[in-house]
Amino acid sequence: MNPRITLATAGRVLRQLRADHRTVALIVVVPCVLLGLLAWVYADAPGGVFDRIGPALLGVFPFVVMFLVTSIATLRERTSGTLERLLTSPMGKGDLMLGYALAFGVVAVLQAVVATAFAVLVAGLDIAGPLWLLVVIALVDAVLGTALGLLASGFARTEFQAVQFMPAFVLPQFLLCGLILPRDALPGPLEAVSDVLPLSYAVDAMQDVGARADPLGDVLPSLGVIAVWIVVALVLGSLTLRRRTP
Repeated sequence: MNPRITLATAGRVLRQLRADHRTVALIVVVPCVLLGLLAWVYADAPGGVFDRIGPALLGVFPFVVMFLVTSIATLRERTSGTLERLLTSPMGKGDLMLGYALAFGVVAVLQAVVATAFAVLVAGLDIAGPLWLLVVIALVDAVLGTALGLLASGFARTEFQAVQFMPAFVLPQFLLCGLILPRDALPGPLEAVSDVLPLSYAVDAMQDVGARADPLGDVLPSLGVIAVWIVVALVLGSLTLRRRTP
């Protein structure tokens, strides 16, 4: 990989995103809207329900949005012939994947800051841990969605198929990550599957920040697992990336 080419790729993607106002709105606004609706739903519920589930969903919503946006954006590069032209240049697949990851990582920073600020300042989310750590986890979750979206795009031939991959990649993780039922209460085989899924560790990290005043020691191992998944997804994505869609 060439750092100059990687950075140039990231810059090109960022320029494209800046001109695509609808995509920017989807990335930045949709998580805030979903969190606001959730806070409204539980506004009168006793026991601080939103404070218990809000931190976890603050990680899930950016993950889902970034997965969807990235998988479709990468597929467009291939179906439009842009990817074919780029890969005839000195650019390698690794440069492309890492460039995309960097570009969407920059957007994920904005998304994480805006969504966390909205959840805390507007929706009234109350957490026991440090606010900066909540932002960091939301950012890592968004990058995880980006990496898995890049991986999924390699298996889709149309944008509709890219959307169809979301249930396959996201819904099983959502069901098993501990939001619906604590992971230690799942049947043994499902708990074993949950233990290897990255979203489980994202939810664990968010819940630790929400419930503990000093959660860093518990959060760091979860972030390490997520980081490994990000690297693996990017490597596999570069290996499965095709120049064009048949």
